[in-house]
Amino acid sequence: MACLLEAPLRISVLSEVTATSRHYVDRLFDPDPQKVLQGVIDMKNAVIGNNKQKANLIVLGAVPRLLYLLQQGSSSSELRAECAVVLGSLAMGTENNIKSLVDCHIIPALLQGLLCSDLIFIEACLRCLRTVFISPVTPVQLLYTDPTVIPHLMSLLSRSQRTQEYITQIFSHCCKTPEHQTVLFNHGAIQNIAPLLISPSYKVRMQALKCFSVLAYENTQVSMTLVNVLVDEELLSQVFVRMMQRDQPIDMQLTAAKCLTYMCRAGAIRTDDSCIVLKTLPCLVRMCSKERLLEERVEGAETLAYLMEPDVELQRIASVTDHLVAMLADYFKYPSSVSAITDIKRLDHDLKHAHELRQAAFKLYASLGSNDEDIRKKITETENMMDRIVSGLSESSVKVRLAAVRCLHSLSRSVQQLRTSFHDHAVWKPLMKLLQNAPDEVLVMASSTLCNLLLEFSPSKEPILESGVIELLCSLTQSDSPALRVNGIWALMNMAFQADQKVKGEIVRALGTEQLFRLLSDPDSNVLMKTLGLLRNLLSTRPHIDQVMSSHGKQIMQAVTLILEGEHSIEVKEQECSNF
Repeated sequence: MACLLEAPLRISVLSEVTATSRHYVDRLFDPDPQKVLQGVIDMKNAVIGNNKQKANLIVLGAVPRLLYLLQQGSSSSELRAECAVVLGSLAMGTENNIKSLVDCHIIPALLQGLLCSDLIFIEACLRCLRTVFISPVTPVQLLYTDPTVIPHLMSLLSRSQRTQEYITQIFSHCCKTPEHQTVLFNHGAIQNIAPLLISPSYKVRMQALKCFSVLAYENTQVSMTLVNVLVDEELLSQVFVRMMQRDQPIDMQLTAAKCLTYMCRAGAIRTDDSCIVLKTLPCLVRMCSKERLLEERVEGAETLAYLMEPDVELQRIASVTDHLVAMLADYFKYPSSVSAITDIKRLDHDLKHAHELRQAAFKLYASLGSNDEDIRKKITETENMMDRIVSGLSESSVKVRLAAVRCLHSLSRSVQQLRTSFHDHAVWKPLMKLLQNAPDEVLVMASSTLCNLLLEFSPSKEPILESGVIELLCSLTQSDSPALRVNGIWALMNMAFQADQKVKGEIVRALGTEQLFRLLSDPDSNVLMKTLGLLRNLLSTRPHIDQVMSSHGKQIMQAVTLILEGEHSIEVKEQECSNF
């Protein structure tokens, strides 16, 4: 009997909820403005924390009516503000809610509302816009469609702490491309936002800081400007240094470190500057410790990897700071043993961040070991490191696979590691498997690593040759990607160095004279140089020269003539002449 009553009961409850939602929408059409206002206020209270109610109201058509009331000049300031508040609450629901709001053209309506003089209404519109724009489903380009919007938002920064917080948060979430950086820079973002770094409001300071981090990322113009900015007679870089102090909130320390990192990578701050060596680098290493939240450890490791990527001295300093190399090994211990976890929320948290942690650790190891032999040795001697890299090459996450192969590529620059760790763990096997089917960005890094494994002194060279790699490399030379063509021909060049006549013959047969000469006319000079290098290695001894020239001499000489007479660099022509 209980089963028979269950379905009608559910239908009854659902009908009641729908009827209630319909009642809220109907009240928006009341001819009495005061009743409409009260209806909007009641609707606001009803949707707080209730995603089901929000979805119902959207389906029943509340959004167009709220937008109509918001845009009507005859509506009172209080009604318009309450409408903006309700729309903002609806936007805090699911991503589908956001899509529905955007489809109803909520963004142009709210931007138009910012032209009003009433501050409470402006703040309500900005709060709603902030909520809409921080969603990943909102097209950020909608902020830049009307060229008058950005300068108007800049002018509103001075109105209140709330306008400062919301506008800077909108900017930091909507600055995704160099073009966006340029628009914001040209409309005075630096001058207008810099004073906010010393605001009495922590939220304002934090959003201003985040705004500078996205503006400075890989942007030389912004970074060079920032380095000379004064805030209350103090250089901006020193303001960032103060924000990295241990007594500041972690989010602030980390974001300030990112700002200085991006300015350094853009060339605005020297890598040996004390604010980088003594402040930024140690701060980022601290973010990698066990005491930090998992997401903080991910962000800290990735930012540190980016900071020291091109600088060997920073890599050496980081490698001996707070036992960083050993500290990173802990990144691979998530998720913790399921049987040891009774807290489901903690397990979900660990699972969510497990991939990000491994990706970040691989990236940081790759950066640490990219130049120094002692650091590479320290990395490979870390507990189970080579096994972890090999496992990483077959992970389900493309980002983890890419980071793992980057780490492998970094370590493969070591003759010692090629002869020991790489041989002992037969890393060529998962690497070859990865090359069979992977996205281009993974293929580029994997094929770069393979080039090193095919060097003459690498013990992996023979088993790789026996695995039928020549056909694979020849196929890479036909790729649309210049990087893959370079790596394919580079690997063949390494393979042909001091190889026997049989291997050289296989390369020539598999590549084919047509493709060889096509590569000799490749528009990418790197492809051309490596192809000339391949030819040099194929023609390294008298018997090999006689064999190749007897069958392909005419075509080769034609190619030589074309290169020597063409508009190529001196280096290319010197390389060509050295072959003959």
